[in-house]
Amino acid sequence: MTTFDIDQLQNELDRKNPRVILKKVLELFDNIAISFSGAEDVVLIDMAVAIRKDIQVFSLDTGRLHPETYRFIEKVRKHYQIDIELLTPDREVLDAFVKRKGLFSFYEDGHQECCGIRKVEPLKRKLAHVDAWITGQRKDQSLDTRQDIPEVQIDTAFSTEEHQLVKFNPLLNWSSAQVWDYIEAYQVPFNELHEKGYISIGCEPCTRAVLPNQHERAGRWWWEEGTKKECGLHAGNLKK
Repeated sequence: MTTFDIDQLQNELDRKNPRVILKKVLELFDNIAISFSGAEDVVLIDMAVAIRKDIQVFSLDTGRLHPETYRFIEKVRKHYQIDIELLTPDREVLDAFVKRKGLFSFYEDGHQECCGIRKVEPLKRKLAHVDAWITGQRKDQSLDTRQDIPEVQIDTAFSTEEHQLVKFNPLLNWSSAQVWDYIEAYQVPFNELHEKGYISIGCEPCTRAVLPNQHERAGRWWWEEGTKKECGLHAGNLKK
């Protein structure tokens, strides 16, 4: 990793093309990884492998994903000939949680505890071993929680006193239409659930198709208020 000033780097990359951002961050960091789950992330993978073939890619296997999502992960692995590290929950913690609260407690008391066990804790374990990570966050994914995030930031959710973690959001200012224009133009693999009305795709019990003109996050945790639709992976997005 090259020494850099975070504010200066943000000024340099502010509103730049995602390829420009990726090229710069892949030059700065050797130990950096792309978080992969959805359409935006595969666009980033498609761009990144053209810059550096050995880019680290990981995905969260919560144990509750759609069958289509597992097929999608495999499709991406084969298409780009890359390794994809699957992060899984701590078995003992998960077993105790399911034994105590069953498989669908989130419908009654919210999704945060389940997401904390199945997604946040495995991610925390992974991020402790990289210097930076790249996400597919876009501002227009959530008007409540994603409007003020920058292209470059110190990840306050997962940094520690001993380990400062940097987070990059190259697609921040892209729209959903721009993502899908890229996917079509470059024949990027995508989850077949998108053809069935799903836009933002998470775990099977917590995701459903959206109606025409509904916001893309409306299909996530649909029984909860819109302002709560973050799983904790981007905890820094949440307004205090």
